[in-house]
Amino acid sequence: MKQLERVKEFDGWLMRYSHDSACCHCEMTFSIYLPPAAKERPVPVIYWLSGLTCTDDNFRTKAGAQRYAAELGIALVIPDTSPRGDAVPDAVDRYDLGQGAGFYLNASQEPWSRNYQMYDYITQELPTLIETNFPVIEDLRSISGHSMGGHGALVCALKNPSFYRSVSAFSPICHPVASAWGKTCFQAYLGGDEKRWREFDATELLIDKAELLPCKIDQGTEDEFLADYLFPQHLVSVCEKRGIALNFMYRQEYDHGYHFVASFIGEHLAFHAQYLTSMASSNWE
Repeated sequence: MKQLERVKEFDGWLMRYSHDSACCHCEMTFSIYLPPAAKERPVPVIYWLSGLTCTDDNFRTKAGAQRYAAELGIALVIPDTSPRGDAVPDAVDRYDLGQGAGFYLNASQEPWSRNYQMYDYITQELPTLIETNFPVIEDLRSISGHSMGGHGALVCALKNPSFYRSVSAFSPICHPVASAWGKTCFQAYLGGDEKRWREFDATELLIDKAELLPCKIDQGTEDEFLADYLFPQHLVSVCEKRGIALNFMYRQEYDHGYHFVASFIGEHLAFHAQYLTSMASSNWE
């Protein structure tokens, strides 16, 4: 790893690193915030997945999450949203495909398949890197995200219920196989077999009886993408039919942006802390 930045915040440290990724066959970048408690002992960790067009920089500069993480004694890990670089395929005329739009899946189609292995990167390579190099507690992980990153967080949690303790999302793409974003991007990354698409769709995974961890979802009512792209009502309906408890809330008059995320990120981190810090205390005793 190469350290790119180190900034003190709320008595902890916000750091940015680059490293060579075996999954994505390119240099990847991530940020990590270590709270002041990490000076004394290992801490739990929340992985944050950002949305379309974002890098690791959006969340760490716009959400205000570090203040809450410092108070709760939880580390934040903030990866990039896709592989990047001159040798990495891109769709320069589109914001929803290619660099900045990895969709947290494992691409199987050319030219994407060599680099766009974001699911394996998020669930395997990056946690190993973090747990090897930073003072975090193995097995005390939660995951959260926004928009495309909310989709990624839900999918990662549903496919790995023993790996995470809880999951949350802001304005997630809940049913990508029904969404224009999902249909076009899944076609490009995964090909024409829609059974393969279902493997990276939260609503379809729930229909197929996946286990849902403790889950919190917030959705703004004035979200410009709500009607045509996100479909939270599909996921809510499946949970109701299966009798799954889901902490879902429509937030009146909020849109899709980071003002929305910043307004409620403290509640999301507190939600995760219920499942992380109580178990962490037994590690410290």
